[in-house]
Amino acid sequence: MSSTEAEPIFIRATSKRNGITTLIIGITGLLLSALWLSVAPEWLFLAGVFLTSASIVTLLIGWFKLREPDHSIEISPAAVVYHHRLGNWRLDWDNIQRIDCPRVARGLEQVELEAIGFRLKSYDPFLRSVSPRLATHILMEQRPLLMQNPDTNCSTGACYGHEMFDDKHFQLADGEVLSGVKAMLANRMTHLRERLGYDVFISSADLDREPLEFVSLMRQCQQTRHQVLGTT
Repeated sequence: MSSTEAEPIFIRATSKRNGITTLIIGITGLLLSALWLSVAPEWLFLAGVFLTSASIVTLLIGWFKLREPDHSIEISPAAVVYHHRLGNWRLDWDNIQRIDCPRVARGLEQVELEAIGFRLKSYDPFLRSVSPRLATHILMEQRPLLMQNPDTNCSTGACYGHEMFDDKHFQLADGEVLSGVKAMLANRMTHLRERLGYDVFISSADLDREPLEFVSLMRQCQQTRHQVLGTT
């Protein structure tokens, strides 16, 4: 990323790896289980059923791996784009205030989560770029993050339900009012910023390296971009 014409960097998720191999293992297991059930004695019938079930699960895992895009993240001189089978979202570099691994309190220690956090300057471009289907997936995927760094004023735990399904309207900076799933996502982002300090998150399963290494790469890309723009 030495110039604005640099080639994008593509990140292939670890969860995407070995999709074809997993699919082949599942198919092979189904064939073996069919043979097993046809020739094995009756007292081995349950073992054949177990093998069939395990093969079906393996087959489904391989199928879901293959359904995902070849690359989960695209890093270009202009933006960071996240790709998912349900859609994508985009973060322009000018809109990224901070990138780091979120940390939570575990007793007296600060523990890093297996995720990357982005703190944004403005929610508007992100909320406009994300599709409703992907927004729904994000809401489901990031529910465990709400349980991190719990609010000491929430003794009953009832506040979690409010934050998880906060569907009140959300007004963008230009006056546009969001409703529905995008409003829920915007409200979720505000709650996560209060708890973890970041608005948008990428799971470590969507990366091809350790989270801290990815943070280092992102910061290097951001710094290089600032240097290039400063000299043009």
